[in-house]
Amino acid sequence: MLKPILIVAAIAAAAIAVLPVAGHAERAVPIPAPAIDVPAAKGQAVAIFAGGCFWGLEAVFEQVKGVRQVVSGYAGGTRDTANYAAVSSEKTGHAEAIRIVYDPAQVSYGTLLRVFFSVAHNPTELNRQGPDTGPSYRSAIFPQTPQQKTVAQRYIAQLGQTKAWDKPIVTRIESGGFFPAEAYHQDFYRKNPYHPYIVRWDKPKVAAFRAGFPSLVRG
Repeated sequence: MLKPILIVAAIAAAAIAVLPVAGHAERAVPIPAPAIDVPAAKGQAVAIFAGGCFWGLEAVFEQVKGVRQVVSGYAGGTRDTANYAAVSSEKTGHAEAIRIVYDPAQVSYGTLLRVFFSVAHNPTELNRQGPDTGPSYRSAIFPQTPQQKTVAQRYIAQLGQTKAWDKPIVTRIESGGFFPAEAYHQDFYRKNPYHPYIVRWDKPKVAAFRAGFPSLVRG
């Protein structure tokens, strides 16, 4: 993710020059569905995932059928330092994350996990994701219920047996609060479709989701 002082300049530059996406595979990593899942229930449920820049995570999950809302934010640290300038110092303990509100009758927690691991990020990159480095870009899951924690733990173990990646999964199971990010980070993908970072790193993720999970794409 570009630092705040570069964002405005980068958006302007994008109008005349867009970085290519050559070399970025627009495909989902083929992985099985979780062997166990959180049972469907009435009402709404919440999932919180961290996996690199929240712009891309938000962009992918906003495409998922049954997802009602996605908010970019910071998870795992305290409220008083939950802001981009502080989190970027890599001293606050936060991870860039998203809070997903979804309808369990339409999409299960396990299905969201499958999208998270398959296309939303690379779960084998430790404290980084693509061009972004530091603990705030770590791969982590913040379960909101004991059932979510069990499903996430078992799915990580299940995926470790598939050898779908050349390196081991480093995704952590964590606890902690979630704090929404600044307004300019929300819906960044949708509002800035030609931003160089979005074109280079996030559009391939969305394309991979739409190609790999056509039945899950919001109509």
